[in-house]
Amino acid sequence: MHDILIFLKNRSPEYVHFYSRHPAQNWRCARGHPVIFHSDLDGLRYFLPKLAVQAGLGKEAVLLILMLDQLIFLVADTAMGIIADKAARAYGKLGRWVVLATLTSCLAFLLLPLVAPLGATAQWVFLALTITWSITSSALRAPPLVLLGKYAAWSSIPWLTSLSFFGLGLAGAIAPYLTVTLRDLDPRWPFALSSIALALATVGILWVERALQQQATSTAPGEVTDAAADVAVRKPPVAPFLFAVALLGIGFEIHFSLNSAPQYLRFAKPADLEHLMPIFWIGFNLLMLPASWLTRRYGGALVMGVAGWIGAISAYATATATDLDLLMAAQFVAGGAWGAVMMSAFAAALVLGRTGREGLVTGGMFSLLALAAFSRIAIVASQLNKDTQFAPLLTWLPTVLWIAAGLLLLTLALKLRSPRYATSA
Repeated sequence: MHDILIFLKNRSPEYVHFYSRHPAQNWRCARGHPVIFHSDLDGLRYFLPKLAVQAGLGKEAVLLILMLDQLIFLVADTAMGIIADKAARAYGKLGRWVVLATLTSCLAFLLLPLVAPLGATAQWVFLALTITWSITSSALRAPPLVLLGKYAAWSSIPWLTSLSFFGLGLAGAIAPYLTVTLRDLDPRWPFALSSIALALATVGILWVERALQQQATSTAPGEVTDAAADVAVRKPPVAPFLFAVALLGIGFEIHFSLNSAPQYLRFAKPADLEHLMPIFWIGFNLLMLPASWLTRRYGGALVMGVAGWIGAISAYATATATDLDLLMAAQFVAGGAWGAVMMSAFAAALVLGRTGREGLVTGGMFSLLALAAFSRIAIVASQLNKDTQFAPLLTWLPTVLWIAAGLLLLTLALKLRSPRYATSA
């Protein structure tokens, strides 16, 4: 429930306000995207316009709050990753720290719909709760992945990483339907239920940490069983790898958030979009899981590069599709490519950060994806997506960005496979 509410929070105020009045046309003014790695985002962004008005802030402040969220994520995700690394080294345990931060996040999230009706007198309290939630929710991104990087064997990391993103992809798929259900609901109920559910689920991290620690006593995390696996766990250069992640993230933001709905509206009615938009996320989940085997075998950089090129071709196909069937197929493949990119990217990041810097690298990746989301919101806020000269570029930008990222990553993958690199490593 919480993941679904997070998905919805990333809808822009323009989209949320329009859809709340015209639910049959929910994706016409879509200006947001599912930032599938944020664990506390959805519900706030769906209800944010209503809550902002209740708090006396005005709807024009919503975009600024959403941009502030992403800027906070940009800093907090990396900071939380560094803290997680230090906590793991100093105390050997992350679970209790993650649970404490998550409970704080849930409390702030729970109080938002209770404080907003107090009006202008509670504006600063409302903003303080929003900032508190934004900072503490970062504990649910990089730190849990640090547990995988610290204790899990490489052979299991791609599969476990895909499972960690599967629920968020599912949330993206059902979010359009949930939007219809939530539009007339008192926000206190979804905020309360999602916060309680997340708090209970996060307690399970303590059990997971103990299980991984026990497994680590019998299986070394860096254990390699064959030559292919040895290539898969070689570490790519940090700077070009993260640069490629940023390109892929911006391409995704533009493709799904700004381009997909208008492309569907070339062949479909606005009322059909709630059934068409989830196709991307169905592909995300269905193709991500088998791609984890390829990542385990060939390494994250190679799978990312190939998936980036497949995504580029799919994005081009969505822009040039001549009928709805072709467009649906292209969106399905594009979603699968993005799922493979996300899974293999974070699996590669855990290898890159091993051992002792898993939080820094994964947190840095989440920060880059937050930067991509900020860029997308800034485009909407400045209305560049409506500019007659700039808007046509958005159609082809995902293809260009994904081709460039794929080329960079495939170059890195070839370099990792060279005997000279193996010797120097």
